[in-house]
Amino acid sequence: MTKNKIIIGARGSKLSLIQTEIVKQKLQRILPDTEIEIKVISTKGDKNMSPVPLDSIGKGWFTKEIDKELLDGEIDLAVHSLKDLPEVLEEGLIISAIADRDDPRDALVSKKNLSLEKLKKRAVIGTDSTRRSSQLLNIRGDLKIKSLRGSVIKRLEKLESGDYDAIVLAVAGLKRLGLEDRISEYFDATEFIPAPGQGALAVVSKKDNKELNGKLKKIEQADALAAVEAERAFSSSIGGGCKTPVGAYAICKKNKLTLYGFVGSLDGRNLVRNYVSGNPKMATELGVELADKLIKRSKGWYSKGE
Repeated sequence: MTKNKIIIGARGSKLSLIQTEIVKQKLQRILPDTEIEIKVISTKGDKNMSPVPLDSIGKGWFTKEIDKELLDGEIDLAVHSLKDLPEVLEEGLIISAIADRDDPRDALVSKKNLSLEKLKKRAVIGTDSTRRSSQLLNIRGDLKIKSLRGSVIKRLEKLESGDYDAIVLAVAGLKRLGLEDRISEYFDATEFIPAPGQGALAVVSKKDNKELNGKLKKIEQADALAAVEAERAFSSSIGGGCKTPVGAYAICKKNKLTLYGFVGSLDGRNLVRNYVSGNPKMATELGVELADKLIKRSKGWYSKGE
């Protein structure tokens, strides 16, 4: 970072650029005399469209190349969908702000605008998320889950091509793209539980960049920060980076944080949910507490780390 210029690294998808622009505008308001540039960086996840569920191969696919440029000083900060970030960042990097959190829910988008309940028997649902597929199959065991990769726009195009009867997408992404009218059904976030950090925009920077990090704190949403801290602590403690489907969703209001979570089997036959409440200052502890509860309740079919 020079005195009058900041470079933000971002993926090149339309959604990523819209999300980066949200952060850029927030930063521009507190730094009106600073030039802020967005640099597009292609990641492995953008290039590799192999039909392998991303939940099973880790989250670094969409961040490693950007992290490298950040550590090398080619960019000053990066904007990511928080759910794409691994629980442990590259050494030397930190989440310096949660700059925005939109609707964290998942949504069904179907060809005939049908709800999940009204889809035909053995309907084909597109998703690459084991978390989503586990919860879908728990609701309707007859469904056929089919891999679906690519940007939101590409996924919608694949739906229209006739390969799927419906797909599941994040509400936040659809809203930011101006595509909320495509939603056929919203899923309740306390019942069909989202990915930890879903809908939140994370700003990542170098830990030792004290001057910039101090400025970034001015655009942080305190309630959103506490919520995602609890969600990520839950995911880390229960083993959210592995193949086992897990989800977490926290609500932080009036000095009370309520965290919902689930762990399920890949086929959806086994699934347990629970929640805990407490002081937002104890967000990490609440995440660990909920993870312990669910591990105990799922004893016999779930092994942490598998």
